[in-house]
Amino acid sequence: MQAKSPIAILGVPFDNVTLAETCALAATMVESRYPHYATIVGVDFLLAAQIDVELRRILFDAHLIVAEENLVVWASRMLGNPLSECVTVPNLIPQLLAVAEQKGLRVFLLGGDEAAAQKIRARQPKLQLVGAFKPEMKPLLEMDHADILRRLRDAKPDILLVAFGCPMQEKWINMNYREAGVPFVLGAGLNFDFLTGEGRPQKKGGVNFWKFTSAVLKQWWRLRSRKKGPPPVQADVMPDPHGNLVIRAPVRLDAAAVSAAQAEWQRAVESGHVLFDLSETTFTDSTGVGMLIRLRKRARELDRQFILIAPRPPVQAALKLMKLDEFFTVQASLTSARILMESSAGAAPVTSGVTEKELSIRWTGEITTLNAVELGAYTESELNQVSPGMNVVIDLSRVTFVDSTGIGLMVRFKKNLKRRDINLTFSNVSASVRNVIRVTQLEAFLLG
Repeated sequence: MQAKSPIAILGVPFDNVTLAETCALAATMVESRYPHYATIVGVDFLLAAQIDVELRRILFDAHLIVAEENLVVWASRMLGNPLSECVTVPNLIPQLLAVAEQKGLRVFLLGGDEAAAQKIRARQPKLQLVGAFKPEMKPLLEMDHADILRRLRDAKPDILLVAFGCPMQEKWINMNYREAGVPFVLGAGLNFDFLTGEGRPQKKGGVNFWKFTSAVLKQWWRLRSRKKGPPPVQADVMPDPHGNLVIRAPVRLDAAAVSAAQAEWQRAVESGHVLFDLSETTFTDSTGVGMLIRLRKRARELDRQFILIAPRPPVQAALKLMKLDEFFTVQASLTSARILMESSAGAAPVTSGVTEKELSIRWTGEITTLNAVELGAYTESELNQVSPGMNVVIDLSRVTFVDSTGIGLMVRFKKNLKRRDINLTFSNVSASVRNVIRVTQLEAFLLG
C-alpha cells in the first residue's frame, strides 16, 4: 500500500498516519536497527519553530512527524490534504509500550527516575524496561552528554523516551540520537507521570490560537489553486550523462501530481543524486512542498545530493513563505548544479591563511552533529600554528547552518584559546546562524 502524501504546515512536513500506523512505523524502525527519531507536534511547537531556526531544521529532518492537536488536523483539511487523526503523547506512548511488551523490545526512560520505572514495571511486568535516568537539568550545552550516552550504550534499548520538555528534548535528541544508536527515539514531554497513573501530562500554556490560525490562512491564501489544472501525468525521471537522475516536475506540483508520482520520485532518491527540475512548474500547494521536504530529507539520510533546478517565482514564494528556502540547495540550471556537485565533492570543510599576527580560518557548509568531530579536528590542526598574543578569525560567511553541537564547538574553541591568551573572533555570521546562537543565549559570549 502506497504511503499517504505528506503535507507541509508552516514549513513542517507532517506524515499522514494514524495512531496504529505510527506504532507500526516505530516497530519497523526498531527492526531496521538504524537510529531514528520521531516528534509529536502541536500548535505551540509549530509557532516556536517559526522563530527558532534550529528547531525548524530538527523538524525538517525528523524521520516521523505526527500532529498532536485537532487544530493542526483542521489546518491540514484547510490546506487540502487532511491528516488522518491527531496522535497525542498520552495515547501514543502506552500503545508503544504495549507493542514493546508484545515484541520483547527494550525501553529506556530518559528524564524519569527509578521510582517511576518501578511503578511502570508493576503495571506492565512483562515490559523490558531496561533503565531510567533523570539527569540534573542544566542548559543543553552544559549537560553531561557523555554520561547519558554511556548509560544508554550499557542498557542497549530499542526505544528511548526523552522527557526534558520541548524544545530541549528535541535538541538533545538531534545532538545525540546517532551516537546513542537507539533505533527509535521520541520526545515524551515534561515527565512520565501519566504512565504511572499519578498525573497527566502538563498542558502547554499560552497556545496562540489566533496567531496560528492567521498563519495557516495566509498559507492557504497564498497556495490556493486559482484554476483547475490538467490531470496528473506520469512521472518524468531520466538519467543524465553524469550518472545523476533528473526529475522534471509537472506544471502543477499539487496533491494530485504528488499522489501520482511520489513512488517513482522516492525510488529515484533511493537510487542516486537527484536534480529536481522545476523550470516548468507554475504552481505548488502544501502537499507539493511536503513532498519536496520528504525527498530532500531522504536524500540527506543517504548522503546524496537533492538540488532544486530553476524554481519559478511561485515555487520560490511558497518556499520562502514557509521559511524553507534556506534548507534547499537551489541552482539556476542543470549545468550549474553539476558544477556545484563536482566542486563540493572534494571541498575541504576548513581553509586557512596565516600572517605574523593573525590566523584566518574559513568554515564551509553546515556545522552539525554529522561533521562536528571532523571539523573540530581540522580546526585544531590549524590552531597549532598560533602562539600567545595572536588573533584568530573564523570566517562563517560560507556556513549555511549550525546546530547546538556546532555552537558547542564554537564555545569550546573560544574558551580554549582564551586560556592561551589568544583572541578568537567569529566573523560574517549569517542571520540563520546568528538565530541559533541567540536562542542558546550565547550571542554576547561568541559574537561580542
